[in-house]
Amino acid sequence: MKSVNRRQFLGAAAAGILLNAGMGRNGRGRIVHAAARQTIAGKSPSRFNVLHIMADDLCARLGCYGFPVKTPSLDRLSERGIRFDRAYCQFPLCNPSRASYMTGLRPDTTRVYENKTHFREHVPEASTIPQSFQKAGYRVARVGKIYHYGVPSQIGTGGLDDPASWEKVINPRGRDVDDIGMVEVLRLGPEGKARTETGKALKDTGGTLSWLAAEGGDDEQTDGRGAAAAIQLLEEYAKDPEPFYLAVGFYRPHTPFVAPKSYFGLYPHEQIELPDIPPNLKDLFPEPALSRQKLAELAMDDDLRRLAIQAYYASTTFMDAQVGRLLDALDRLNLTDKTIVVFHSDHGYHLGEKDLWQKMSIFEESARVPVIIAVPGNHANGQRCSKPVELVSLHKTLTDLCGVVPAARVEGHSFRSLVEDPAAQWDYAAYSQVTRDVPSDAQGDNKRNNKKQIMGRSVRTEQWRYTEWDEGRFGCELYDHKHDAMEMKNLARDSDHAKVVKKMQKLLRAGGD
Repeated sequence: MKSVNRRQFLGAAAAGILLNAGMGRNGRGRIVHAAARQTIAGKSPSRFNVLHIMADDLCARLGCYGFPVKTPSLDRLSERGIRFDRAYCQFPLCNPSRASYMTGLRPDTTRVYENKTHFREHVPEASTIPQSFQKAGYRVARVGKIYHYGVPSQIGTGGLDDPASWEKVINPRGRDVDDIGMVEVLRLGPEGKARTETGKALKDTGGTLSWLAAEGGDDEQTDGRGAAAAIQLLEEYAKDPEPFYLAVGFYRPHTPFVAPKSYFGLYPHEQIELPDIPPNLKDLFPEPALSRQKLAELAMDDDLRRLAIQAYYASTTFMDAQVGRLLDALDRLNLTDKTIVVFHSDHGYHLGEKDLWQKMSIFEESARVPVIIAVPGNHANGQRCSKPVELVSLHKTLTDLCGVVPAARVEGHSFRSLVEDPAAQWDYAAYSQVTRDVPSDAQGDNKRNNKKQIMGRSVRTEQWRYTEWDEGRFGCELYDHKHDAMEMKNLARDSDHAKVVKKMQKLLRAGGD
């Protein structure tokens, strides 16, 4: 097969010419497509390395997003990349979200709606982001949480990993797991007031607000050890001319919010501001929108709320410091100018807004995620993008930026054009969904003790968010983000906005692809 340049390669692949071009092995014994070998031989300058960094349960409360949270490393990355101000997950829960963006398939395609099902049970033929890169001749590896892990109970294990995705995996485990008995765990006392208790087991801390100002330094924590392991891989990769895709998944700030004590000292809890909660809160929204409120969280006094937020901020800054170690390693190893760095979370996180904590809502705080992409030599670096983008589109976007042909079955829309020009024309909305259990007799069934599951679906444009619960049977919501960034005024039944509702309803039901 004659040599082809990148333009010829991509054009031929798009036309299907290279689909049966054959397979072979590269110098390190990995199987790669013949077309990929030709591109490697041509040393195309677009074949960047990819450092894909993920945080767990991180909302967009970062310094570079305008919040008083100390994130100097991500602020630095934002200054040399593109910050996406309206990026959204497709399902605000770890496993469904990660399965979606790693495969490039929407939750309704993977049919993963909870934290137990592996995506290959429903889409065994799915090709993940690392698989697309591996087929193009990249070395691919994972450190930490990329697919779903139960945190903290599965730290140090493979969790719901996808072995087909990787050549090498590292599962770090730190003293945060061993110190679990010292974690302060939120509990509802017999008198109906919230308090914290220690001495709980691993299984009692993962889905509950809990925190610990830990002894020791960063290197003893799981994320510190993960950063060290990733740096070792970068040092290995720096000696080899072949490109790499390295995914590094940090566990913080997922609860339990654990970080060395010094990070807690950055946020005096008495100075932390709390969100305003109107007394008629439940009258403002459809019942499913608030149904994830937990009794212990509702029973917290202001002091406990501030302690929880303090711990979340401390864990965020600790995680940011580990990102900084990776960025410093890229600089030291002369990899910065050869490596795309993408950072994001799996979903957002509530910190008391509307009396909601954690995830599993499709309000802005839970559906929105921070996304930063830094491409070497991109003239648009340092800018921000206000267009709505989706995590499911990362598969198409990262392969597009690297001149790699993605899997044949990938959903979403490459937003490479926005990376290169944040003001470019963009005609796509962002879609998120979440499940709710409701009484089965709500639709006429008299079996009062039974539950049925409904779906809430939401679509986000630059100005509007529109949400339907069970296609509107359990309520609808419309928010104007130009005038109501906190989504406190539901306009769905406002006659003055009937045309907007109709337009957004059509957009929602059209779906994302």
